[in-house]
Order: sequence, then structure tokens, then C-alpha cells
Amino acid sequence: MQYEKFTLDNGLQVVVHEDHSTKVAVLNVLYNVGSKDEDENKTGFAHLFEHLMFGGSANIPSYDEPLQKVGGENNAFTTPDYTNYYISVPSNNLETAFWLESDRMLSLAFDPESLEVQRKVVIEEFKQRYLDQPYGDAWLHMKPLAYKTHPYRWNTIGKEISHIENATMDDVKAFFRKFYLPNNAILVVAGDVKVAEIKELAKKWFGEIPGGADYVRDLPQEKAQLESQEKTIQGKVPMDAFYRAYHMPDRLDPNYHTIDLLSDIFGRGKSSRLYSSLVKDQNLLQSVSASITGSIDAGLLVISGKLKEGTSFDQVDLALDKEISRLLIDGLEKGELDKVKMKAESSHVFSEVELLNRAMSLAYYTLLGNTDLVNKEVDALQVVTETGLMEQAKKMLNKSNCSTLYYRRTE
Repeated sequence: MQYEKFTLDNGLQVVVHEDHSTKVAVLNVLYNVGSKDEDENKTGFAHLFEHLMFGGSANIPSYDEPLQKVGGENNAFTTPDYTNYYISVPSNNLETAFWLESDRMLSLAFDPESLEVQRKVVIEEFKQRYLDQPYGDAWLHMKPLAYKTHPYRWNTIGKEISHIENATMDDVKAFFRKFYLPNNAILVVAGDVKVAEIKELAKKWFGEIPGGADYVRDLPQEKAQLESQEKTIQGKVPMDAFYRAYHMPDRLDPNYHTIDLLSDIFGRGKSSRLYSSLVKDQNLLQSVSASITGSIDAGLLVISGKLKEGTSFDQVDLALDKEISRLLIDGLEKGELDKVKMKAESSHVFSEVELLNRAMSLAYYTLLGNTDLVNKEVDALQVVTETGLMEQAKKMLNKSNCSTLYYRRTE
């Protein structure tokens, strides 16, 4: 993927990717703040801001209205590591996107009515997605079980509703002034654009926004887990479920892609080891999957599944342990690593067909500290070896590194 980079005097990093195949442009702004940067007694603020940023700014009372008039679309999402905002617009109307994004970076409206409206929206989302939805609260229990120190121990929605209920306007303003700064952001413009044009627009709309103090992240890091963790919860869910989490290295660790492929071998698709054994052959589970959390700091390899009627948690644990032992003792089957490599490479290539995905990838890898990593994902997958994968499996997949949540169905 071709791109050019430059940095404004106020610290805003800008990445430009030209693609003139369609008359569309994407403007993506990534702020280097996620739920891991919150005060543990004031959680959910990064996600609250995802909503507040659409509540109007100093010169634009309605964010959506002018964008709709020029045929644009927008959205945003929050992760533990960052918050991302994006606009897709016909390329001849790109300056509207610059105007909208720069104005809310410069000065959010901080309207008391908007705060109350978005507070209610977030609280309702907390209830609907995490408390009222089957299995919705699983990760509210799972994260603090697996993490004891690192702020990954709470979800992006926050630890508890009261943190958002009690958020004051002063709290909100302080959060904005600390994190929503040009020197804490990455702007990517992709599509039917020219680099020279973007340099002019970036300076015009973002160049005069004052930078602030650089945010120096100094988070408490998780210590090695030395004994297994278990917890059982109950709820009105369709069937019993389990969640197993194994600690793994961070996103920039040389073994990250090896462990990603290890998770695919266990639980990606209906030809994976766990699906073939526990669902098809033994008929113990209704479903099973394995994946990694993909977090920038040290993350988790997670195996989860739903039990069939009559299956006990003891049976599932025994069967899982047997499948893990089979891998550790017998190793991989012929062609097994190549198969998951091919699937992972295909997924990566297909994901970058969409212009928006390319823009978000450029922002993400710039956040990681090396934009060119966007062009090295396939290489990183190809160099994974069977020997390296087995080394990581033997290192990670042990009881002392495992946290398990049992979700028991109640009538």
C-alpha cells in the first residue's frame, strides 16, 4: 500500500493514501486514548466521548446535518487502546469533512444538554448490551479475572454504570483537554485525493489548533500469572458456556502472529481442531471458537464455547485438556499450518479491498510506531514456523497461565 506522511507543527501526524479508482475519499482521525487510559474510578470516559463528539462543536451545532447534505457518512468506535472516528464522502466534498473534524478537535460544544443525552444513551447501551443480553456480562467478569493490574481489567463501556452516571462537566472537559489534541491524534486521508491538496487542507483546518502536553503513557503492567483462576456465574441464558483465557505477549512481540495462528488451529472455523473434536465427534458442544484479543499491550488467547444439553463443565475441561495435550505431544498434522496461514492471508488481503479499512489500518500501524507495518502483515504470517508455534504453545498453554469463567444457565 502506497502512502505519504508528514507532521504539522502542532504534532498532528498525517498519512495520505491515493486511490483514484472511485470518486470517494475517507477521512479518519484516530485519537491515542482508549479505556486503558482512564482513571479506574472514572471508567467509560473514552466510550462516552465517542458519543459526545457527535453532540456539536463551537461553530457547528449539528454534526450530521452538513455531512448528510454532501452525501457523507460517519461513525466511530472505541477500543481499550484507541478511539477512532471516520467519514466517507464524495471526494469533491472532502473539505466538509476537514471542517467538521477540525472544529470538534478545536472546541467541543460541552453542552450540558448534550452530556445528559449521551449519558443516558451510554447507560442504556450498558444495560442492553452487557446486562440484559444473554452472556453480555461475561466479559465484565472475565476481564478482572484474567487481569489483576493492567487497566484491560475493565471493558470499554466501563466498570459500572455509576461512573458514567456521576460524570461531571468538569470531568468531561479535563478528559478532552488531556487527550483530544492534535499531538495525540493521527489523521489519515485516503481515496481520490492528491498529497499536495491534503497538505494544504490539513494546514488550513488543523494547523492552527494548538497542541498540548504530550501524553506519556505509564500503565501498570500485568505480572506473570502463576496459578489458575476460575469463576462461576449464573444467568438466564440459553445454555451453559465457558471462557478460557491464556495470557500472551503484546502486539509488537515477534511471536504475536505465531500465537494468532495457534488460535486459528484450535478454533477458526468448522475444520479446526476443537470444532472437529468437541462439536462433531464428541457432541459435547453446540459451538466453539478460539481467537486472540489483538490488544496492543499483552493480550489473551481465548477459547470459548456453548455446551450441549447434558454436557458438564468437567467433561468439557477434560476434553479441552486432552486436545491441548494432543497438540503439545503429537505436534501439528501435515499441512495444518499452511491451511491456517492461507486463511489468515486471504482475510488480510480481502479486508484491504475496502478503502475505509485501508485508512483505518494506516492509522493503526502509525499508532504502533511504524506505518510500514501495514505492508508486512502477510510476510509476518508467512515466516511463522511449526517449531516456533510449538514453542509458544508449550510456553502458554498451561494451567497456571489460564483463567476460566463458567457461565451456568438458570431457569
